[in-house]
Parts: sequence; structure tokens; C-alpha cells
Amino acid sequence: MPDARELIEIGDDGVARCWWGVSADDYIAYHDDEWGRPMADDTRLFEKICLEGFQSGLSWLTILRKRENFRAAFAGFDPTAVSGFDDGDVERLLQDAGIVRHRGKIESTINNAARAVELADEFGSLAAFFWSHEPESVEGDRDGEWPIPSTTPTSVALAKDLKRRGWSFVGPTTVYAFMQAVGLVNDHLPGCDAKGVCDRARGAFTPPS
Repeated sequence: MPDARELIEIGDDGVARCWWGVSADDYIAYHDDEWGRPMADDTRLFEKICLEGFQSGLSWLTILRKRENFRAAFAGFDPTAVSGFDDGDVERLLQDAGIVRHRGKIESTINNAARAVELADEFGSLAAFFWSHEPESVEGDRDGEWPIPSTTPTSVALAKDLKRRGWSFVGPTTVYAFMQAVGLVNDHLPGCDAKGVCDRARGAFTPPS
């Protein structure tokens, strides 16, 4: 099993990156500027968890390259707007070649939008709910396990909570990918230049309450 530092790639620009973040320009930008940065905007958080659901069974690069199409199709992922979608919108989306045309995932996104509005009403914001599930210690949550697991006790608990509240397509693996993406944890590898950047961003971040 390789040491985590053996999976660091040094780009032509001299930047050290996680191995997965160098295979395409889209990945480089996503890795350097977005993945692992703490996020508190409700619309963007809703977008992230929906796109992680759409990614199931596909590559993240496929979703990343379709993200602007998804935003156009789903009203910018505004939960209130999406929660008002009806059967006609489902049929419209099933004809949209710019997104992933999967009926179950489309209907799940509409359902989850209504559940997101409910959460925001209960907690004050969607961000306040999600950040209440931030693990006290990343290493404590996954006990320093390497390779990084696809689920953790926190992602299992959060997925269970979401499902209890009526969400769908939010299994523990999808939820952990979401947690990594929005900075609830920082899983950039040791030696990756973005790891320190994200640690500092998390240190300066005040979780919403």
C-alpha cells in the first residue's frame, strides 16, 4: 500500500496536487480552488449534494463538465424554486441532453429541494444543519485510516438523519463525498499544496449556527 505522499503529483507549474486532481484542466481548477474549501451558501450546498447524487455510477468529471447545464436546468439549484417543479418539469428534464437524464435522480432532486426548504426553516439555514454534523476531528472520525475510506461514522449518521427527514439518493458514500467537497473535512493528501490552504480556510471559517 503506497504512502499518501507517493500519490502527490507535481505539475508543470510546480504545484503539488493530489493524484486525482491532475488528469484534466477541469479537475485542476476544481482541486485547487474549490474541493475542501469550507462552504456556507445554502444554494451551493444544495447544488453539491444534488450533484453528488447524480454522480453515483458515473465519473465526477462527467458531472463537473455538465455543471453549468445542471444549473440552467434546475433554476440555479435554488431549493425554493426547484421544490415547485412538477411532472412537466420532470419530462422537460428527461429531454435535456445537457444533464444526466435519470428519472429517479431528477425526481429525487425535486423531492430533496422541498426537504431542504424544511431544514432551512427548522435550523435557520441549510448550512447550519450541515455544519452541525462537522466531525470534531477528521482523524478521530476515520481513525487515521488510509487509504481514505468512502464512508465514515459521521457520514453514516448524517445520511441516516437525511433519510429520516425524507431525503433520497443520500447514502453514506454520497454524503462523505459531499462532506469532502464542501470542507466539512479536509481530505487533501499530506504534501498537497491545497491541504494547508484548506486547513487555514477552515481555521478562519465560523460555522453557521
